[in-house]
Order: sequence, then structure tokens, then C-alpha cells
Amino acid sequence: MTTGRREPRQSSPPLPLPRGPLSHGAVSALRERGSPLSLASLADSDPYGEDLQLALYVLYELHYQGFEGVDDDHEWDPALLTFRRALEDRFLDALRADVPVDADAQEALDELQVEPVGDDGGSVTHFLRSEGELRHLREYAALRSLYHLKEADPHAWVIPRLHGRAKAAMVAVEFDEFGAGRADEIHAGLFADLMEDLGLNTAYGYYVEAAPAEMLASVNLMSLLGLHRSLRGALTGHFAAVEVTSSPGSRRLAEAMRRAGAGEAAARFYDEHVVADAVHEQVVRHDVIGGLLESEPDLEADVVFGIRATGFLEDRLGALLLKTWRGGDSALRTGALAA
Repeated sequence: MTTGRREPRQSSPPLPLPRGPLSHGAVSALRERGSPLSLASLADSDPYGEDLQLALYVLYELHYQGFEGVDDDHEWDPALLTFRRALEDRFLDALRADVPVDADAQEALDELQVEPVGDDGGSVTHFLRSEGELRHLREYAALRSLYHLKEADPHAWVIPRLHGRAKAAMVAVEFDEFGAGRADEIHAGLFADLMEDLGLNTAYGYYVEAAPAEMLASVNLMSLLGLHRSLRGALTGHFAAVEVTSSPGSRRLAEAMRRAGAGEAAARFYDEHVVADAVHEQVVRHDVIGGLLESEPDLEADVVFGIRATGFLEDRLGALLLKTWRGGDSALRTGALAA
């Protein structure tokens, strides 16, 4: 058991450097209240690109840890919320155009359980298990820290929006994610332990400057879905996609960590997910999704959208990682990792 663990969320991170006019506007507005916000570049912006995704990430973080020197009251600033909604609409419109919703929820979940026999060349976890070096594992953990250091938090927003069987099952799974009542077993804390074993900085949000748009988009999706009651069906689909695919991928990552000599805490995070998520998969499928659609059958298309959108963005991230690593390059936007 880890003792004396450093709490990664004891302090707020600094604001990141902008990557274009939209993120410049968001960052400037947080540095100086009343700074003008312009959407003039929105129509020409890439909905999955660096500028828009960083702007969304910055605005979403106001609902989590905030930023150093930024007043907490910015969280519900009407001008920032209006600006954010325009960015969200651009992102959502692109996803709805690119993500097919041509199956029912059970069919979409079944698709997630079909894995290639061996490595088909497109799987990050297969690559890391079979040929990944310690530097690849460190980069992977640094980028995934933007997700895992807030793991389960955005999904918790759906709890007051569910009813009966779906709510009870969601709370049961979230209880495990938050350590089942034990602070030292919270999954976000276990990931911080993994990062420490890999010689990475465990501070919350530390690696945002290194994260490409593909990583930011994957993180932003769960914040977007979590913050809107109208997207509760899509959020449960996102949650299901994460839980259904976690166990086999976590097994490969645990093997990769041990093969590379990453340390026992690094492997333990994934060992925990192999066991826990194998159970969660059934609860999510039958009780969270099943219970939701029993009470609100009209949300089925939204559930499928959440499942498919999650896979779409994770596939884009995976393609980037594999392309850069196989080319001998770093997947990080900024230089070498530092602890």
C-alpha cells in the first residue's frame, strides 16, 4: 500500500499557453475579467484542432480544479458560458456528422467486445505490450493523466439525472472508482502512484502543454457530455464504452509495465482495472444502460452516439500515437518529459 502519497489536486495548475485565437480569447478572459471574447475565427476553425480543443479544455477545467490566480467565480460567468456553448456546438456538430448511429445500444456494446486476434497494427495497448519502450509508456501516462487524474468525476454528474435501477448501478460502479470508501484506493490516486513510478510529475494538469489536440478532444468529450443534462444518454454510452473496453486493454498495459520494469505501482493501476472493470462491464451493460433505456427508451440513439463518439476520438488519438512512435518521434507537443 502506498503511504505518504502526494495529493495531485492540492493546487490548481497555471493557465496554458494559447494555440490560436479561440484559446487566446479564453485564456485572456480568465487572466483579466472583461477581456473581449471573439468567435470570428470559429467558422474556419478545425473542430478537432489544437485551438478549439484547448479553448474548451480551459473552460471545462473551471468546473474541476480551476487555474492558479483565476477567480472561482469565472465558472459561471455568462460571457464565458456563451462562448463555450458556441465551441461546444462546433465540436458536437462535427461528431454527429462523423459518428454513425446505425445500431441499437446492445449491438453497439457487442461491437466493443470484438477484438482482433493478436495485434492488427492499430492497437496502442498491443504495441505497448509487445514492443513499447519505457519512453513510450512514460509519454502514454503523461498524456493519459489529463483523463485519469479526474477519472470518474465527470461521470458522477449523471447520477442526479438517472432514476431507479440505472442510478443505483451507476453509484455502485462509481463507488469503486472512488476507492470504495478508502482514500488510498481512489483510482485517480492510483494513477498518480503509477506516474511517480515512471518518474513523472503527478501534479494535476501538469502535462496539458504536452498534450496534442487528439488527447484534449478525448478528455473534453466526457466533460461536454457530463455538463449537459440533455446529453445524459450519451454520457452513459461514454461510460459504458470505457468500462467495456477497459479490462483487456488494462491487462496488456499491466504486462507492458512489468516488461519495461516500470515499477509495481505502475502495474498495479492496470491490475486493478482488469479485475474491477470486468465486473463493471456487466453492471453497466445490464443495469446502467438497461435501466436507463427501460425508463427512457427515447435515449437509445444518444447512448449509441456516446459509445461511438468515444471510440471515434480514441481511435484518432491511437492513430497519432502509433504514427509518431513507429516513426521514432515523440507524441508530445513539447520537449522531453520532466518530473
